[in-house]
Amino acid sequence: MSSPAVLTQNTIETIEWTPNGVVMIDQTRLPQEVAFVTCRNYVEVADAIRNMIIRGAPAIGVAAAMGVALGALQSDDLQRDMPIICDTLAKTRPTAVNLFWAIDRMKQVYARIQDSDPGEIRSRLVKEAQLVREEDLAINKQIGQYGAPLVPDGKTVLTHCNAGALATAGFGTALGVVRAAVREGKKIDVFADETRPFLQGARLTAWELQRDGIQTTLITDNMAGHFLKSGRIGCVVVGADRIAANGDVANKVGTYGLAVLAKENNVPFYVAAPISTLDLTLPSGDAIPIEERAGVEVTHIGGIQIAPEGIAVANPAFDVTPNRYVSAIITERGVARAPYEESLRELCKRG
Repeated sequence: MSSPAVLTQNTIETIEWTPNGVVMIDQTRLPQEVAFVTCRNYVEVADAIRNMIIRGAPAIGVAAAMGVALGALQSDDLQRDMPIICDTLAKTRPTAVNLFWAIDRMKQVYARIQDSDPGEIRSRLVKEAQLVREEDLAINKQIGQYGAPLVPDGKTVLTHCNAGALATAGFGTALGVVRAAVREGKKIDVFADETRPFLQGARLTAWELQRDGIQTTLITDNMAGHFLKSGRIGCVVVGADRIAANGDVANKVGTYGLAVLAKENNVPFYVAAPISTLDLTLPSGDAIPIEERAGVEVTHIGGIQIAPEGIAVANPAFDVTPNRYVSAIITERGVARAPYEESLRELCKRG
């Protein structure tokens, strides 16, 4: 790795394949420290996904593809080990469909070439994993191009969690829309929800945009309604971890409430996500599995306990926003609007 060329003033590339292993930015240590983790086998990649060293649906997909390739590279019996490698990675996080999309993509490549020379199989899987990363970078920029015209000039964009370069291979989905709008010359600024309990907005989105020189204001989650009512917010742009066939959107917990507040105040609510985040096998968001994470994320901040010892905790990582609150879904193939059953299916056909 040309470390830390992955991280320059204008570029954040979250994950990279190197001769030493899969190198990724450790997002649990931002913004206090910019550190890199090298995963030398697929189990370490799975641990990095599970422990949110790498997070964000598209980035998880890239990591999973690279984990499969790393496992294949180190296996002396691919027929025996491929199901184990894929199953281990698939069990890390249940909600982000990009994880399963990437694993299935690697499985399909393997199925087509499994009778080839083992060395050729390993080489082909490594190339496919690298291609997943390269495609993600290009997809994010295309999402930005489609989304930028939707951003009102002279207004503030409100976002939730982190759907930026750190949640992808680079550039970002929701923040890719912001970056593209800025590059078009629009005079905008960003309000970033802190995003309790894991604080991705405070730790990651604020850090990213500050590095880019994009004017950013950090707010607590419960301030969003106040600012939406004020008339300052021109639109809300968020990412997604899974989108059902009817346009229901699973995203970081708190998104649903934000969407309701946006609709109440007549502020457009946009979702920016790649086609790989669509799960047209699910008729609605009711069928999307919601990950429940450890209670310590709620009871502690930065390792400091803030709640009574032994208190019961609920910690769903995601919620589902019904499609009636979604103004548009921005993808690399265009912008979908209601009725989403038709528009999303049409976008998928364009591939």
